[in-house]
Amino acid sequence: MEVCYQLPVLPLDRPVPKHVLSRRGAISFSSSSSLFGAPDPRQLSQRRGAISYDSSDQTALYIRMLGTCVVFKQLFANVRVRSQVGFEPERRSSHPYLCIDFRTLHTRLGCGSTSASYDPERRVHRLLSFQRYLHSSRLLRGVPQQIPLHILDEDYTGQARCMLEKVGNWNFDIFLFDRLTNGNSLITLTFHLLNQYGLVELFQLDMVKLWRFLVMVQEDYHSDNPYHNAVHAADVTQAMYCYLREPMLAKSLTSKDILLGLLAAATHDLDHPGVNQPFLIKTDHYLATLYRNTSVLENHHWKSAVGLLRETGLFSHLPAEDRLNMERDLGSLILATDISRQNDYLSRFRLHLDQENLCMSTASHRHFVLQMALKCADICNPCRPWELSKQWSEKVTEEFFQQGDIEKKHKLEVSPLCDREMNTVGNIQIGFMTYVAEPLFAEWARFCDTRLSQTMLGHMGLNKASWGGLQQEPAPVSEEAEPSTACADTGDAATAPSDGSTATTAGGTSSKEIPQGSRES
Repeated sequence: MEVCYQLPVLPLDRPVPKHVLSRRGAISFSSSSSLFGAPDPRQLSQRRGAISYDSSDQTALYIRMLGTCVVFKQLFANVRVRSQVGFEPERRSSHPYLCIDFRTLHTRLGCGSTSASYDPERRVHRLLSFQRYLHSSRLLRGVPQQIPLHILDEDYTGQARCMLEKVGNWNFDIFLFDRLTNGNSLITLTFHLLNQYGLVELFQLDMVKLWRFLVMVQEDYHSDNPYHNAVHAADVTQAMYCYLREPMLAKSLTSKDILLGLLAAATHDLDHPGVNQPFLIKTDHYLATLYRNTSVLENHHWKSAVGLLRETGLFSHLPAEDRLNMERDLGSLILATDISRQNDYLSRFRLHLDQENLCMSTASHRHFVLQMALKCADICNPCRPWELSKQWSEKVTEEFFQQGDIEKKHKLEVSPLCDREMNTVGNIQIGFMTYVAEPLFAEWARFCDTRLSQTMLGHMGLNKASWGGLQQEPAPVSEEAEPSTACADTGDAATAPSDGSTATTAGGTSSKEIPQGSRES
């Protein structure tokens, strides 16, 4: 049943009540534009979070309600409620993706004029997230989002709920789930899992703070990145949930372990710039200097996550010592995803398995197993069914190639695996599986010899064979040249690869993140 509500119209000659204008975190509507469309920049309130609607034609404003629960849930998901601390109203964004130190060599293509970005009157304020500056800048300038978010109807939300009932299935299609949640897969999935484990009640987490934290986390992932975006984070979170349900972990992990595991999975690539660590180092980026060229991206992800935890006050009710311990353990998990340290973690894991001395009743051993679980979740794409694995392979390879395009443009040495003219998706994937994924998942199967472990190894074998078959098939030159050119055109300004890659397909390169997400960040 559809219900229409008619809101009273305020006369134009009467001022809006102060209690209306002073409220924060509400929605602004305009009767002259669609409820679901982008607002007219001329009608935007000058104050963030003010409640207003323009009714210059003296007509009533009708809101088509698809269901009270659905509407307010979606509106809440799309509205950013921020504290005033640390946010200046006139700040301007830096680029939505990192560039070569970051104003000299890289120019942004296809999104607005560059003059505004480099106006000396408008200083760039860098806090935690480049992505959030962009959103804020667009809002203040009245620039509509490129893809407006629409309120979902009951059919879509119903399908999303059905998918969540099978969230522990290894064949879970995160791409479909992201479409059904209107691009809010990370928020919806993480919130559901925290609720399912009873962690919200157990840790007495404030629902508003938690939701705000998840919204900010999702926003701080760069949607311009082909691979390192919020959908990848949601995929890793879903994989982490599958591992947490394995008998060896489920019967041993504490509630704190589970909370940290899910939060680390959701934030492990937070504010990833789409380029790898070697790129940041050779361009003298300030992050490389800040973290002394060591686990640059991982440190940035960790510190960004801590910044959001503190900004939202999600753990503010906990004792100070407990908060610091949570932040430290969260960092330890995220830093473990540095693919350049893969051999260190793998050797230690193998030694524990050989000596059979992993004791899950010991906190340090449980934490180490969580680190290995997150490493597996981060690069599990080759272990997914072919239909999903192939999509991830193409996305991460495109991110590599975009970095290579930027390096060529600025006459820098092209990073391994980043030259679209010298590499293919297939050979990168085969190398990644051979040198990175297979050794890790073989040891994980020794630790958890379950149906899931065997399924993952089976999928990886089939996927590797499929890529090998595609490599042997002769492809018409005309068909390959076109996509390459198109990607080069669009990839210049987007984001570049993620971290490096550590597998070697054609020679012995060891960048950081090769195909499926062994992301180095």
